[in-house]
Amino acid sequence: MSDNNPYDQLGVTEEASFDEIQDAKGRLMQKHRGNQKLLDTVEAAYDAIIMDRLRMRQEGKIKVPDRIRFPEKASQAPPSFPQTPVNNSPEWLKRLWDTPTREDMIWPSAVFLILSSATVLYTSSAESILPLVMAIGFGFTIYFLNRKEQQFGRAVLLTLAGLFLGVGLGSLLGNSLGIQFTNLDLTPEKLATLVTFVLLWLISCFLR
Repeated sequence: MSDNNPYDQLGVTEEASFDEIQDAKGRLMQKHRGNQKLLDTVEAAYDAIIMDRLRMRQEGKIKVPDRIRFPEKASQAPPSFPQTPVNNSPEWLKRLWDTPTREDMIWPSAVFLILSSATVLYTSSAESILPLVMAIGFGFTIYFLNRKEQQFGRAVLLTLAGLFLGVGLGSLLGNSLGIQFTNLDLTPEKLATLVTFVLLWLISCFLR
């Protein structure tokens, strides 16, 4: 590598592409690893070629790629980060929807399970208990919602919506299907109460 021509020192022609120059430099650096004098010669030849290409670029003879003009950009690739899924839901739905933890679901689940069991186990002669358990479920739903955002009015409105929807849907199902089980004595009124409890449980857990 005694020739002062940097192209000859790297073993490339003056028409070589940047990739060919890079490959030649890499091969020589690997070949002469441990010989600091030859490594310095390879680095100097490489730098001379880069400067020659920049001079030719300034004279308009060639177009030098950005990675030759700015080699530090090629060695510093921008870090890639995993893309976070974008939630395209409407703002009003984002404000309304809640993602509960397991602990947040324990109390509503326990309360409505007890109320549903009481509804099913009582006989027809005690049908008057339904308004009472419904009122208890209504009150607990307001409590569970209000403790999340401390907005009592909003909690009452959501609970009322669940109550009316549950009673209406349950009554419609009970009357249309004519459900009456001998052992459980599941009347249309009881079915409406159970459907309402399901909706109130969903509201307590997943709305705010």
